[in-house]
Amino acid sequence: MADKAQLQEAIKTQGEVVRKLKSEKASKEQIDEEVAKLLQLKAQLGGDEGKHVFVLKTAKETLTGKYGEDSKLIYDLKDQGGELLSLRYDLTVPFARYLAMNKITNIKRYHIAKVYRRDNPAMTRGRYREFYQCDFDIAGQYDAMIPDAECLKIVYEILNELDLGDFRIKVNDRRILDGMFAVCGVPDEKFRTICSTVDKLDKMAWEDVKKEMVNEKGLSEDVADRIGEYVSMQGGQDLAERLLQDPKLSQNKQACAGLTDMKLLFSYLELFQVTDKVVFDLSLARGLDYYTGVIYEAILSQTIPALVSTPAEQNGADEAGVSVGSVAGGGRYDGLVGMFDPKGRKVPCVGVSIGIERIFSIMEQKAEASSEKVRTTETQVLVASAQKNLLEERLKLTNALWNEGIKAEVLYKKNPKLLSQLQHCEETGIPLVAILGEQELKDGVVKLRNVVSREEVDVPRADLVDEIKKRTL
Repeated sequence: MADKAQLQEAIKTQGEVVRKLKSEKASKEQIDEEVAKLLQLKAQLGGDEGKHVFVLKTAKETLTGKYGEDSKLIYDLKDQGGELLSLRYDLTVPFARYLAMNKITNIKRYHIAKVYRRDNPAMTRGRYREFYQCDFDIAGQYDAMIPDAECLKIVYEILNELDLGDFRIKVNDRRILDGMFAVCGVPDEKFRTICSTVDKLDKMAWEDVKKEMVNEKGLSEDVADRIGEYVSMQGGQDLAERLLQDPKLSQNKQACAGLTDMKLLFSYLELFQVTDKVVFDLSLARGLDYYTGVIYEAILSQTIPALVSTPAEQNGADEAGVSVGSVAGGGRYDGLVGMFDPKGRKVPCVGVSIGIERIFSIMEQKAEASSEKVRTTETQVLVASAQKNLLEERLKLTNALWNEGIKAEVLYKKNPKLLSQLQHCEETGIPLVAILGEQELKDGVVKLRNVVSREEVDVPRADLVDEIKKRTL
């Protein structure tokens, strides 16, 4: 214990040295040398029998080596003690770390939170540097493809319910990709980097992708051409069956395992009635390094009308509108949890990430392009008055409606003009107005007005709640 206390004191002292050098704007070499000493001291801190102690924080050691060429989009930081840190790139790696640190082997959950990308923002296409993602994941040891099929069903339901237009969900398998690279002649050490290049096929023409493979990644033209033959293939269960008979792929164990699972996946997707939107696409690669099996990506099949305001945002736009690209993606990552477990224990996982803000961007652009009024509130009725000095009566009625579970609203003015109250409803999309006047109070009724049709009807106070529910639910 005494040695540990001395080590902690040494770490504290060395941290102060690093901070002092930074404040004095010392040379980078001098700072790096002292930071290295600090990290060596921290590495000496261990648990029983020298085992590494996991500290609950999102440190860069956590993030590197998981994202492939997308690692350049990670926001790197350094804390004042010199430790390397990063902003969260996605929700998947932190989730895997959480499972490992808490020894969780079985969970089904969703998570909505901010992530950060050092990317070039394009507002009209929903691409930001700071944005929200919604992830759904299933972790645990289950029979093949059942949880994977459920994830795809969830994506299908979300995009259907939101009515964003026609869409496709592309599926592939990392084992099929790796098998394809192997039979085409790609060296093992270049699998991941070539995978990242193939992943650009949704943004670049094949000729440009081939040029990158040959000129930048060092592949021969023959190997690139063989890859090109495969990545042009699309289909469904029939394509998986056909590729299982392919003279080259059928000799590769990884590819056969992936194709067999792909056949099984499509059989489950048929039961879930989603195969009309799902396509087996050999060009889908998803550049993140942690995927181990099935991968998928949802894209809209049409452009969205939008005003393109800057030259940077004009990239990908045409006369009809703007191409937003992927709105959801995910896959199986069976090895990621084991990276954080001291004993390397694996927990199979599959999940999907929904780009919330990209979807919001699409919905906003569709609304702007149409003449349809967008409702910005869930309020069912505005309690209004036709004359002055009726604030108390408005508040009483509002309270009575709240007590009955009605979503009612009142303007925060003592004597608002009736026209102002009606305009507020039109602007925010409140469908009904409950109007009080001296005559209505005397007769024990409320004048209920339909904001769109402007039809008005006198409703007895006792029947008001039922009438509002009938017209708005």
